[in-house]
Amino acid sequence: MIHKTAIVDLKAKIADNVQIGPYCFIGPEVEIGNNSIIHSHVNIVGNTKIGENNQIYPFSSIGTPPQDLKYKGEKNSIIIGNNNKFREYVNINPGTEQGGGITRIGDNNLLMVYCHVAHDCMISNNVVLANNVQVGGHVTIQNNAIVGGSCAIHQFSRIGEHAMIGGMTGVLSDVIPFGLSMGNRNNLMGLNLIGLRRSKVSNENIKKIQLAYEIIFKTPSFRENIGLLNNDLKENEFVKKILSFINTDKKRPISLPRNK
Repeated sequence: MIHKTAIVDLKAKIADNVQIGPYCFIGPEVEIGNNSIIHSHVNIVGNTKIGENNQIYPFSSIGTPPQDLKYKGEKNSIIIGNNNKFREYVNINPGTEQGGGITRIGDNNLLMVYCHVAHDCMISNNVVLANNVQVGGHVTIQNNAIVGGSCAIHQFSRIGEHAMIGGMTGVLSDVIPFGLSMGNRNNLMGLNLIGLRRSKVSNENIKKIQLAYEIIFKTPSFRENIGLLNNDLKENEFVKKILSFINTDKKRPISLPRNK
């Protein structure tokens, strides 16, 4: 159902059972999948592909040009998966040539009020961004991460899977998978043990993650400390994810415990 006050370009591809509320604007290159609900006063433009069963709440804006002075009008896009909820005033920008031209958001994510996702970001699945989280360009957020309210994430930062970022944190360094990070300039405060237990990770695996964490971060020479891990820890599926994350970092430093 499309409300009579909504403006939907005839070239837009709107699937079955999509609801578009009052005073929305939907541009010509937009695609919206089955059973999605676009509440009132939503603006969706650009080359924006939205999957199925999404809900986009009032005053959200998706697809307007990236806030990047290097952007010169080149072709770009936003690709959004299924079962996401974008609450009021969410803003999502498409990619730039420098970042591959695409901003991607996966499935089952919740972006709360006033969240901003900048150009070229990659947000995976089951991610929660609490109120007023500001995500800079080229940021990667992996599966099941939770970012607390009013956090600001520096461009090119990475947040690993099942990581937890405390509220009002300035994220300037990468947060390892399963890490707990917070502070004015984020420090690693330990592991997201509550998140691990909620995800039904076994106690045996949690103990191995804790032991690996203690060895890796016992001194600032964390890359050298990786060599101290025994084969049992190195072969653990969860520890492997931490090691892979550390070994593939590019733009930002790894967040370390305070005073390390």
